[in-house]
Amino acid sequence: MTTVAVVYHSGYGHTGAQAQAVARGVAKVEGVTVHLLNAEEAQQQWELLKAADAIVFGSPTYMGSASAQFKAFMDASSKAWYTRDWKDKIAAGFTTSASQSGDKLNTLVQLAVFAAQHGMIWVGQDLLPGNNNSKGSVNDLNRLGSFLGAMAQANADEGADVAPIQSDLLTAEHLGERVATITKKMYG
Repeated sequence: MTTVAVVYHSGYGHTGAQAQAVARGVAKVEGVTVHLLNAEEAQQQWELLKAADAIVFGSPTYMGSASAQFKAFMDASSKAWYTRDWKDKIAAGFTTSASQSGDKLNTLVQLAVFAAQHGMIWVGQDLLPGNNNSKGSVNDLNRLGSFLGAMAQANADEGADVAPIQSDLLTAEHLGERVATITKKMYG
């Protein structure tokens, strides 16, 4: 059976909602098992991550980069890096911030570089940008126009029960399904 792990940190619940959407997308693909782990739990699950065929990384964007809590997970992965436990696994990433931009691209680049250091194979979005013409709307998939991974925006004064908006969650779900499909083709 093909296995995908989703490892994330969520300070206020918004990135957690995005992580759950990624996991829903993974679960859509028959024959693929998904493990949803927050970054703290993941630091106790190195064998599960070693056995996974793919790992999707998710962090909120705080001050233009991954959160300190997610960075702690990244730093703790040095033994897996040294022993090449994640070499040739599929990787992908997602992030949320309160601002439309919030420098989320920098966080996705950080996650992609992290995956590259582990020898992983990065999978980006295959969706064209939405909401970029006069007929577009915030309800379009990939409304924030990211190719490197899934981006979401969540108003700072709204809880995870209403933010990120549905189109951002569906974009994350699409990324999860894409990762699961590619991983199953390669390793299933």
